[in-house]
Amino acid sequence: MEHAGKHALVTGGGSGIGAGIALALAQAGAEVTITGRRADKLQEVASLSPRLHAVVMDVDDEASVRDVIAQAASARGPIQICVANAGIAEGGPFEKTTLAQWRKTMTTNLDGVFLTFQAAMATLEDATPARMIVISSIAGVRGLKNAIPYTVTKHGVIGLIRGLSEEFMRRPITFNALCPGYVDTDIVRNQLPGLMKRFVLDEQGAIDVVAKGNRHRKLLEVDETTAAAMWLCSDGARSVNGQTIQISGGQVS
Repeated sequence: MEHAGKHALVTGGGSGIGAGIALALAQAGAEVTITGRRADKLQEVASLSPRLHAVVMDVDDEASVRDVIAQAASARGPIQICVANAGIAEGGPFEKTTLAQWRKTMTTNLDGVFLTFQAAMATLEDATPARMIVISSIAGVRGLKNAIPYTVTKHGVIGLIRGLSEEFMRRPITFNALCPGYVDTDIVRNQLPGLMKRFVLDEQGAIDVVAKGNRHRKLLEVDETTAAAMWLCSDGARSVNGQTIQISGGQVS
């Protein structure tokens, strides 16, 4: 129960990686605020533990982020663990990408992390230990074809944690990024019908196409990213700061 009594915040906590990390933190003793846009999904996850607290929050909306995080801190204490996981993944050829699509991706995946971290850090005293983790992507350390806005945002959040780690070096707070490859989540599963139609494949064939994006050619499981996040939240990782941890089945960079 290393995290007993601590308050954690996980954005995008209603499914996939966010839900996995939130549940693991709750099982480790933390009180965990999970946020997202869909109340029904959040409540499903919150029903798994009395330490999970579901709150609707839109990371695209500055007032929503600042108000919800301040209220959560008032109810459960300063946010000593913050996992900025909320994001969108939309693809398409560069020449067909509209400015509206570009801005939407930037607002959600990059501005949303900035706002979440800033609001979470506002709940902390200077001497309070804390862990700030962003869920980037393997796209944050290499280019990803047909997903230019997504790739740019995932590079951007790595720059954010590197800058923050330097600025707050002398405080007991760390900033790190997890960079998973293709994980077996709803985001990946939602890509399968398009691949099946485009390449005339069955579902397993489409999964195999996606899995080729990982070095070991298998889809990753949520628990692999969860385990890395839990280590970063542990006392043993207190000097791991400004790092990108790649979870992709093999060397990438």
